[in-house]
Amino acid sequence: MVNPTVFFDITVDSEPLGHIAFELFADKVPKTAESFHALSTGEKGFGYKGSCFHRIIPGFMCRGGGWGGDFTRHNGTGGKSIYGEKFDDENFILKHTGPGILSMANAGPNTNGSQFFICTAKTEWLDGKHVVFRKVKEGMNIMEAMERFGSRNGKTSKKITIADCGQI
Repeated sequence: MVNPTVFFDITVDSEPLGHIAFELFADKVPKTAESFHALSTGEKGFGYKGSCFHRIIPGFMCRGGGWGGDFTRHNGTGGKSIYGEKFDDENFILKHTGPGILSMANAGPNTNGSQFFICTAKTEWLDGKHVVFRKVKEGMNIMEAMERFGSRNGKTSKKITIADCGQI
């Protein structure tokens, strides 16, 4: 099985920043990967295109998942998967081994929606709590550039948007 690759084209205050490609680990976490894939392509009528990274903490992670942080409440607290508002943790086989690992953001066990985060450092304390489902295949330099617009409390100084996304 070949794992699918999806992309995000990132803008900062509407100015192009760059392209990030992700390999989805569909062979290890097929349900989680399929939700992210469908939200990246917009094939269900909703998804990540036009959404923002609403929380960036340099040296830790960049978090996104919908318009204004989510695409249901527009304030960083909502979002939904292709399976409904929330879905269960699939497994914790994959680990937070370093920069470029992508994981589901959640509010506790079995509360995955659409929000995700991209690690910019090794975050092993998240193992067993957040489902890892992909990694950055190309564009870590764009992730590093995004960190410049973050802060210790996560508030971004500029609007970081997924201007376009889809499958490669």
